[in-house]
Amino acid sequence: METKTFSVITNGNNKNMKKSSTIFLQGVIALIGIVALAIMIRFPLTEGRAANLDLFSIYSDPFILYGYAASIPFFIALYKAFKLLGYVGQNKVFSHNSVRALWSIKYCAIVLSILIVMAGLYIRIFHNKDDDPAGFLAVCIATTFVSIVVATAVAVFEKILQNGVDIKSENEQLHKQSKK
Repeated sequence: METKTFSVITNGNNKNMKKSSTIFLQGVIALIGIVALAIMIRFPLTEGRAANLDLFSIYSDPFILYGYAASIPFFIALYKAFKLLGYVGQNKVFSHNSVRALWSIKYCAIVLSILIVMAGLYIRIFHNKDDDPAGFLAVCIATTFVSIVVATAVAVFEKILQNGVDIKSENEQLHKQSKK
């Protein structure tokens, strides 16, 4: 009798722990998004060329606008990761929605890496001859590498999860057939 009570208590604590860790991770993702947005708003004001420019000239710079447009896949991927954690919290990990969320994250990472490479190539080709683009290019290389690693890892998770969803649906079909 005591063993059953202990297992019920343990399972209840596992659910609460899983729920709290999921909420914590969702908070981390939200914090990452807020910090990224704050950096995107604040950085153009502190950049070297912006010292003598008015606000409109700073934020209408084509390269700054490109940076904002290129950040869209990043924020979409954060949103999809937030939703994926919501599915985890609802015990709906092995669902088509989870697979779709991973698929979206994978393609957002691929698109982001392509956009970063394009920005790096633009700076490399058209930079001012008095300016040294090495630091920017190093950041481009590092962030492209991170994006590719994320895309690869998510592709592996997507395949594993898709296999799990397929197995789950096969088991559900077999269970329905055995009841008939």
